[in-house]
Amino acid sequence: MDAQRIWVGRDSRQDGTCLSGSRAQRSMINSLKCNHRFRSSAEEACTTSAYYQDYQYCDAAPFCTSAYLLPALSALWNDLPSGTRVLDVGCGNGFLAGHFLSKGWKVVGIDLSATGIEIARSSYPAARFEVLAADEQMLTSLGEQPFDILVSSEVIEHLYAPRQFVQGCFNALKLGGRFICTTPYHGYMKNVLIALFNRFDYHFNPLWDGGHIKFWSRRSLSCLMSEAGFTNVRFRGAGRVPFLWKSIVVAGETPLYCLLDGS
Repeated sequence: MDAQRIWVGRDSRQDGTCLSGSRAQRSMINSLKCNHRFRSSAEEACTTSAYYQDYQYCDAAPFCTSAYLLPALSALWNDLPSGTRVLDVGCGNGFLAGHFLSKGWKVVGIDLSATGIEIARSSYPAARFEVLAADEQMLTSLGEQPFDILVSSEVIEHLYAPRQFVQGCFNALKLGGRFICTTPYHGYMKNVLIALFNRFDYHFNPLWDGGHIKFWSRRSLSCLMSEAGFTNVRFRGAGRVPFLWKSIVVAGETPLYCLLDGS
């Protein structure tokens, strides 16, 4: 069924000011008609309320995560030539898009922050930027041909429906296209240390409006990527020492062939 997708602004201070130079983080909540798992009638449906709170960008400054994410990201895209077509999902103020343009790539960026898109358009007029939700129909909504690569940095941890998001990314790529995604890292050693040092209230802070609602490990991300159909899924850590990384970077490819009618 059709769903209305909304995003909740993130990384904004409670006084309403924005964090200059930080990457906007948002969570997407779906307001959709859904079949209740235990209802006898498939026609019965529920609708949840939804709203969107725009993240207010201040400028085109680099994101606070770029210092440790860019080296790990670059290692997964440096083999791609000039002229590569890239879709930056959750592009914010366009900082990553500007990096792609410097490589001679053809860039399209989407985000639901109107202020971010306005800054991106002003800062990088050679690219296309649209206020658009990252859903299963984003390629159709853009009216673009499938992309060579899709990049989404520090977004998926805010999504209410990550399966729909990743499926939309899969649908937006050509055969053999590449998807690269970053998200804060969670794993056994890091989780143990968070518990030992009594940092749960800080790390998993429920009072952070628009904050993280999904906490990804290598295993859970692998499952998500495989479910969507990605192959050759691989990971790199970013920030801090191994297994205490700040973030992980995952990459996968769409298959080079397409099975028709199950054959």
